[in-house]
Amino acid sequence: MEWTTACRDWERRVVAGESLIPCAPLFPEQAEAGLKVFRELRVVDIPGAPKVGEISRPFALDFVASIFGAYDPDTGRRLIREWFFLVAKKNWKSGIAAGVMMTALVLNWRQSGEFGILAPTIEAANNAFRPARDMVRADEELSDLMHVQEHIRTITHRTSGATLQVVAADSEAVAGKKWTGTLVDELWLFGKRPNADRMLLEATGGMASRPEGFVIYLSTHSDEAPAGVFKQKLQYARGVRDGRINDPEFMPILYEFPPRMLAEKAYMEPKNWYVTNPNLGASVDERFISRKLKEAEEGGQENLQTVLAKHLNVEIGLSLASNRWAGADYWEQAEVPRFTLAQLIDFCEVITVGIDGGGLDDLLGFNATGRCKETREWLTWGHAWAHPSVLERRKSEAARFRDFANDGDLTIVERIGDDVEELAALVAQIHAAQRLDKVGVDPHGLGGILDALAAAKVPADKIVGISQGWKMVGSIKTAERRLAEGGLKHGPQALMTWCVGNAKVEPKGNAVAITKQAAGFAKIDPLMAMFNAVELMSLNPAAAEKQYVVGFV
Repeated sequence: MEWTTACRDWERRVVAGESLIPCAPLFPEQAEAGLKVFRELRVVDIPGAPKVGEISRPFALDFVASIFGAYDPDTGRRLIREWFFLVAKKNWKSGIAAGVMMTALVLNWRQSGEFGILAPTIEAANNAFRPARDMVRADEELSDLMHVQEHIRTITHRTSGATLQVVAADSEAVAGKKWTGTLVDELWLFGKRPNADRMLLEATGGMASRPEGFVIYLSTHSDEAPAGVFKQKLQYARGVRDGRINDPEFMPILYEFPPRMLAEKAYMEPKNWYVTNPNLGASVDERFISRKLKEAEEGGQENLQTVLAKHLNVEIGLSLASNRWAGADYWEQAEVPRFTLAQLIDFCEVITVGIDGGGLDDLLGFNATGRCKETREWLTWGHAWAHPSVLERRKSEAARFRDFANDGDLTIVERIGDDVEELAALVAQIHAAQRLDKVGVDPHGLGGILDALAAAKVPADKIVGISQGWKMVGSIKTAERRLAEGGLKHGPQALMTWCVGNAKVEPKGNAVAITKQAAGFAKIDPLMAMFNAVELMSLNPAAAEKQYVVGFV
């Protein structure tokens, strides 16, 4: 059989309210068998305890049909094995999840088969277990067939001995599980866990010996920029959906606004809320979303972004807190195609360097800001280094740091000293190309940086101290104005975007300061390095490389 799970016309489909599943069930009879069970389940938290089939909209039924319709009864193999379902909050994800897993338990033929729902917290596990439990209790036939054990969140098929277990990732180990079917709930929360990739690998390992196995990932968008396993799975799903990745065993179902609507902020108009809320008017109340948005707008940009992410499925790119750095408002619009340090050297006539941080609990931040030969715009490029101790001390950000490392914007060093040596090598590269003007550093945090620069043969007179704290107000304001007027550009670096979003402003008399203390545990060292470089570039240095013109008389 040949089929594709790519949905290249998803933008038209999602706006038209059409199915985001590009192929019909591969085995229609198996799909109908699954739907038959699914439709008969009851939902007790709706007056009258209606059957699922009486309240389900086409998007839910299409989803269920694609799962059970991928099973080949002749070979015992499921031809599509993974689903990633991304939809806004309150679109009945928990009900669909419970119904799918109960249907799988009923249709299962494997003796003592195991199915599992993996939730990120105990509360989420209880929320996932209750609908399944209630579906059993609301049906006399299911009550006779299934044994419910609430204290261990397990439902057992009395005939086959198969089980459905709901596990909370923060209280129970998944090691040794042999689940035939796995449903991972709220994947965005797993994205914040440093060991989530290993946990999910362990939880889904049973599929290796069970060809009929499947795994389903359910999620809303994260309340901050995507990270860890959530970011990885989201990027992969988009790649399959858009046809860049050919993986017919992976089904992406992503309820997102098309880029055009995001650029126009069309998600703020109630008439467009159906795009990411396929259950709008049923489990999702339009007036509720409207009220939440009004509350959030009063609470500041940070609150607004959270509501947009959860209730309208708008991805958070740049976190904009109420006391944010003013330049953050213009950061994303200043983005140009990604470039490397080597390309920056080619583009620019002169480059200034900024360095910041470097303690065991810090990132070592590096920034090169150059003046373009042709446009005289400023181009900025950042990098950072981290010791593994940072990953241990900041476990909440460990997954994000590994993402930055995969992007090539962060280097995780094993030996203290490697970081400053690698940084010095970058400075030496700029100096050797005759583009280096000056290197700006925090006078109180030099550590071994001076020694490393000297060893790399960077002239000592190129290194200057940059006053920190409120005295940086000049470079902070210069960067703001340059970004706003389009005179400071940068390539898309998630590391720098994250740091810009972390930057918090503190008033200091008539000035302002951006400090590590104001930013809390979130890191801003590469951004502080940028301010150091901007401070030097604002002095309008002459082109470092002399230009010679040969004329004939």
